[in-house]
Amino acid sequence: MMNMNSRNSDPQPDDPEAGETNGAAPRPDEVDDSNRTVHDVIAALQAESTDFKDKWLRAQAEIENVRKRAEREREDTAKYAISKLAHDIVNVGDNFQRAIDAVPAAAAEQDAQLKGLLDGVRMIERELLNALERFGIKRMQPMDEPFNPHLHQAVMEVPRADVASGRVVQVFQPGYTIEDRVLRPAMVGVAKGGPKAPAGETQSPPPDDGDATRD
Repeated sequence: MMNMNSRNSDPQPDDPEAGETNGAAPRPDEVDDSNRTVHDVIAALQAESTDFKDKWLRAQAEIENVRKRAEREREDTAKYAISKLAHDIVNVGDNFQRAIDAVPAAAAEQDAQLKGLLDGVRMIERELLNALERFGIKRMQPMDEPFNPHLHQAVMEVPRADVASGRVVQVFQPGYTIEDRVLRPAMVGVAKGGPKAPAGETQSPPPDDGDATRD
């Protein structure tokens, strides 16, 4: 007679525990980190803390850069917002200068009314220049100064053996700056053929007549 107890004790194929053996790999949720030491845990926490601190510092630096850019843009807007208007206004100043230059000095001395009119135009020109300066706009009259391509626009070269080469000898139109920028370069004639510039005087060669930029 068959031993029923012996048959029932055999593992059944459908038994979920029947296939487990001592050599089977554990499931991921059964991984035991009991082999990690306290030093390992501390090192991992320190690494994580360093990573968080680095990310925080980077975020703070980026926020500061954005703040500084916004501040510079705000300042630039305040400084240079009137550039277009100022460019038109300085043309009015040119007309005052032309009116003054058009009157011969001898004629003004001989005609009291003409002299009074000329003095009035000069006064208005001074008031205009003072008003412009209150907004950071200044006139440049670079006569006898070394040519500076960042401030001046050379429209011609003038042969002058008695003047150092590269020095401004004619100003056809004054220039203007607004704060630390050039609003309009001065249109000038530059000496050539003369002696070298004095030691320590920085000069840049003027562009050829045909290459000079114009408004």
